[in-house]
Amino acid sequence: MTIIPEELQIHEPDEKLLDIINSKIFNDRVLYEKQSVFHSVKVVENETGRFIHYKDTYQAGNIKTQYYTGNLPYINYFTIPFLMNNKTENVLLTGFGTGRLVNDLYKLYSGLKSIDVIDIEENIEYIAENFFEYEKSDNTNFYLQDGIVYLRKCKKKYDLIITDVASDDGIDERFLSDEYFSLINRHLSNNGIFVSNLCASPDFENNKNHFIRELKNIYTKHFQKTFVFKGNTSDKVYYKCFFGLDKRVIDVTNVILISTNNLNVEISNSKIENYRTIKLDISPYLQDLTEIWQKNL
Repeated sequence: MTIIPEELQIHEPDEKLLDIINSKIFNDRVLYEKQSVFHSVKVVENETGRFIHYKDTYQAGNIKTQYYTGNLPYINYFTIPFLMNNKTENVLLTGFGTGRLVNDLYKLYSGLKSIDVIDIEENIEYIAENFFEYEKSDNTNFYLQDGIVYLRKCKKKYDLIITDVASDDGIDERFLSDEYFSLINRHLSNNGIFVSNLCASPDFENNKNHFIRELKNIYTKHFQKTFVFKGNTSDKVYYKCFFGLDKRVIDVTNVILISTNNLNVEISNSKIENYRTIKLDISPYLQDLTEIWQKNL
């Protein structure tokens, strides 16, 4: 089963704003195109930046506008664990994208020993190297494999696990299963942090927002503590850069969940100056912390 983001909406969008989005035409210039086992994958460039394009959507890329330059903005939340445990040595990343996040993690964490990357797109590493300035490292291991299959076989512990597996079709429910979270916990170190990217209506308090309540039940079952970030800043950047709009239009936002089994883990601003190395102001993303869910002991 797949969770379709559009089906999670509670409120109907403003029709005038929706017309602006639907009528927007991007002048994509195709730099690379390949039919792989899982995707029809392209690299395209337009007035907003350069992107990896699967089927009908931009799945990863670099934005380059006067307003903002950088990764797709929701990915910036994935760097927040640096402010929670900067002594991270081993990282597992499911979903590679452009490779920019890998580059940024090496710049942020001075003691990284390895980053293991899992992805099912066979051309993704070539694309990252040739079109997105991905800097290949001997400490980065790439596995062309399904994320859950990898975890079943793997014996390694990780200080940071990041999962970004949304596709052009939605989010596979396997990544919300008891088996998946049991595997994640098996591979987290004692102070390990797990980051996942999901989506929901931003109206968290609405009784109709069944998916958020479901997520809370799932995450409090499997983790001692979860920091919940609503994608306010990433939405602001996205709608401004792509459509010139100053507000969210579709009633769905990224929900970034940062989980740990160490109740003492908190977000510290003591290392915030390190973000200069990746040219990112993380402050507005930190302000999007919406709730902290804790397990009922």
